[in-house]
Amino acid sequence: MTKHIYWKGDSLYLLDQRELPFKKVYVRCNTLEDTRYAIKNMVIRGAPLIGIVAAYGFVLGIKEILKNKGFLNEKEIKRISKALLNTRPTAVNLLWAIKRMERAYDKYKEKQDIEASMLEEAVAIHVEDIENNRMISLFGAELIKDKDCILTHCNAGSLAMGGYGTALGVIKAAHESGKKIKVFATETRPYFQGARLTAWELYNEGIHVEVVPDNHVGILFHKKLIDKVIVGADRIALNGDTANKVGTFMIALCAKAHNIPFYVAAPVSTFDPEIESGNLIPIEERDGNEVKNFRGLPITLKKIKARYYSFDITDHRYISAFVTERGIIKRPFKRYIKMLFP
Repeated sequence: MTKHIYWKGDSLYLLDQRELPFKKVYVRCNTLEDTRYAIKNMVIRGAPLIGIVAAYGFVLGIKEILKNKGFLNEKEIKRISKALLNTRPTAVNLLWAIKRMERAYDKYKEKQDIEASMLEEAVAIHVEDIENNRMISLFGAELIKDKDCILTHCNAGSLAMGGYGTALGVIKAAHESGKKIKVFATETRPYFQGARLTAWELYNEGIHVEVVPDNHVGILFHKKLIDKVIVGADRIALNGDTANKVGTFMIALCAKAHNIPFYVAAPVSTFDPEIESGNLIPIEERDGNEVKNFRGLPITLKKIKARYYSFDITDHRYISAFVTERGIIKRPFKRYIKMLFP
């Protein structure tokens, strides 16, 4: 798989996911503002990866301040945190990573080589995410049977993480164990993450994948073509309500109506114990023009209004289990989710 994020010299390099699968273009981030732009404008996406990129962005912010002012203080650190937090509100991994970087600053602020220490912390977040993905995948692969047909929505693969993937990681691990599986990937409008990214990742892994329009989910279940659903998550409330790419809730409803297991694969950092239910999860609403245009081409009249919520909430009642790096969480969700945060 193509390297999609790496640090070289004093810069962060990100594979521009808006150009995939036809072009491989890297965006170089030299400043905090470069990082903000990359997160806000969908150069990268995926809750864990947003957190990782924010951690590296935190380092770039520190480097800028030291270069321009020669010193750091709490006010400047809070400014960096605020700038990053104001990019995308739904993914809790962003907040998690920033809080961890703030704690690292408190630990290393008296050191001469604080830049190097903070970079080590960002790299640690990155490496830990890859390791967690591997564990999630091993646990989740046990849920997959030979010849299963799996439906997934959006992209929860290597490109959305530090590497390997959560929902797609489970699929990859099952494939690597010798199970013959098939995947239906929804297009995932309006950015087509399923058609452009998920299908590309699975195809390169040698996994049988078919792309379907988002509105085909119901007919796939009706024709008994789906054995399981596996998706990722951007934030999971204490009771198990889950925010994921908009359209996930409709898939969960279809799965429930047809008695098909619906699994959510996500690292512990995606769980938010501070939020009791999905009603309290902030939902990002993006510019409606993102619906009206694709790659610069209009698909409707300019004067027509459009609306675009990036995420929706799937009620915990429609979720069969969560797959984490610490194991599989079954009901009662609230009880076991609390145990993740002693």
